[in-house]
Amino acid sequence: MTEFGSIADYQLDVLKEIGNIGAGNAATALSKLLDKPVDMQVPQVNMLPFEDIIEALGGSEQIVLAIFLRVTGEAPGNMFFILTQSSAKLLLQNLAGIEVEDEEQYSEMELSALNEIGNILAGSYLSSLADFTKLNMSPSVPSLAIDMLGAVISYGLMQYGEMGDKALFIDTKFFDGSDAVEGRFFLVPDPESFHKIFTALGVPVE
Repeated sequence: MTEFGSIADYQLDVLKEIGNIGAGNAATALSKLLDKPVDMQVPQVNMLPFEDIIEALGGSEQIVLAIFLRVTGEAPGNMFFILTQSSAKLLLQNLAGIEVEDEEQYSEMELSALNEIGNILAGSYLSSLADFTKLNMSPSVPSLAIDMLGAVISYGLMQYGEMGDKALFIDTKFFDGSDAVEGRFFLVPDPESFHKIFTALGVPVE
């Protein structure tokens, strides 16, 4: 297993370029789904330990809405799309045009809409990575959970055995007019997948 404790600038540049293209693809896909223009901020991309990601998302006890996908194929791993409660409601009201009746509860229609949007966004990033690497990478059927961040991540990782201890963290926002919805992706490649991904990208790995 390769240690990616210190990724060089040029390695991050490659990951950022993939993130940028993924953001563009996601905005296009979301615009088609919602039949309205959607813009996405250029994402911030980093390789971070889990503790830093959890801290960036508000701590392990923060209640979040999470879309979880298992990535299968030549570079397997786990992918999460995380929204805070406030961002999830903004996404439903401002982007999807669904009137939210209860700030604390979600209807079946609201959960279905969030699941579909999360699936499209995560799939767009994954497709960009697969296109760049020429590796076969496919998403599983997504599952949705509303729980404390620490519990969501622990469950996702335990389901599929030992993962790496770092993740590719993609922090972005998407806009409808003046309102911005914060969405956080992170991809957790299985330990052996890190080497495959960087090798496929033509990036030297120590």
